[in-house]
Parts: sequence; C-alpha cells; structure tokens
Amino acid sequence: MSTDRQPDPSNDFMIQVQNLSHSVDLGTDKLSILQQVNMDIRKGESAAIVGRSGSGKTTLLGLLAGLDLPTSGKVSLDGHLISTLSEDERASLRSQRVGFVFQSFQLLPTLSAIENVMLPIELAGLADARDKAEYLLKRVSLGERMLHTPRQLSGGEQQRVAIARAFAVNPQVLFADEPTGNLDTRTGEAITELLMNLNSEHGTTLVMVTHDQQLAERCQRYFIIEAGVLHEKTEKNAEVLSA
Repeated sequence: MSTDRQPDPSNDFMIQVQNLSHSVDLGTDKLSILQQVNMDIRKGESAAIVGRSGSGKTTLLGLLAGLDLPTSGKVSLDGHLISTLSEDERASLRSQRVGFVFQSFQLLPTLSAIENVMLPIELAGLADARDKAEYLLKRVSLGERMLHTPRQLSGGEQQRVAIARAFAVNPQVLFADEPTGNLDTRTGEAITELLMNLNSEHGTTLVMVTHDQQLAERCQRYFIIEAGVLHEKTEKNAEVLSA
C-alpha cells in the first residue's frame, strides 16, 4: 500500500480534506455536488454532517471513506492520501481501518446474526471470529437472537447487528449514513445511545450523516452542508446557520 502522508507531523488527524470539489458529468453539462470542502477531524472525535436530501452529504461521506475519488482536492484517511491509492489499495485500507453503518442495515439475508458479524472478521483473516461476534452481539443486547436471520429480526434489532458488525474488526473510523433513518423515534434513540457508547468504548473516530439534529448534537463536531457547501456550526455562528 502507498505510504503517501499528509504533511501534519503529529499525524493526529484521522481525516483531512483540502479544497474538495466533486461533480458528475451529464454529457453536455456537469452537475456540481460539492464545492471547495475543507475539514479536519482528529482521531477519536465524533462529527455529524447535517443536510437536506440532495445537499451532497452522502456523496461527501463516500469520498471521505475512499469509496469514490473527488473531481479535485485532497482527502487523507489515517494519513493515506486517497487519490494516490489504487482501487484495491483503497479497499484494503477500508477493510483494515473502516467500519460502516447504513440506514438500510445491509445485512446478508441468508446468514444468521452471528454469521453476519463473523464475516468481516473472517475476511480480515483474524482469529476467534465466533468468540468476537458473540461478545459484540451480547454487547448490543442480542445474545438470545444470534441464530436468527435478518427477516426474523425487527428493524432496531437489525441495526444492532449492523453496529456489532461495524465494530467487528476494531475500526479506526466508523462512517454512519443515516443510522436511525429507518427507525421509529424510540428505537432511534436507543440505537443512538448504543452507537455513541460503543464509539466511546472503542475510541473510534465517528463520522455520520444525518437529518436528525438531536443525534447530530451528541457529536463533538457539527457540520452543516447546503447545496454542496460545508460549514461547521459553532457557538459564534449557530444562529446564522440555523436561520
């Protein structure tokens, strides 16, 4: 894997973004999705990116995770400059350092809960996959549901399995895309509490996109994205950005 590094000598940043822009070619025209985005997220920080549908927040999350490459600008993930890595190298970086939680859970329907959690551990070539999966499922209060398939679980239970899976390989950074979006308010609050507690226990860097302002306010950093332009909400500019 490439060892290209950002110039920060302390290497204290999990994510660094410099002048990132992204557009989609429509043939005769280009659609601008992100414009001159800059952000730095330190290791262990939690950050929320809040925006309406179509604001560019999910696209930004994918670029931060190395799922796609920006049209221009730089993205550094744990010191690795994404644009210098091949597709295979980016996939390897994600498998070693990144966990994902999605709105739609994305569990494999033919596998049981424990098999879904074991899968990334086995793919990473790590030992004791079943023991680790059992521990994580008990931690998310699914110790009695390990052998159930996704269709036998409620939406909240499926998201608990997805969270356990995300932490299975001890990721350095967790990307969450609307983790409570498909859940009712009460279940969403329980999932929020679980996600934040696990993140704190593991010392993971957390980056999530969400519509949920209450969830966003649980994070240490709060970014607002509108029409592809990103701003960080602070005490000084809170009233302006909320207007």
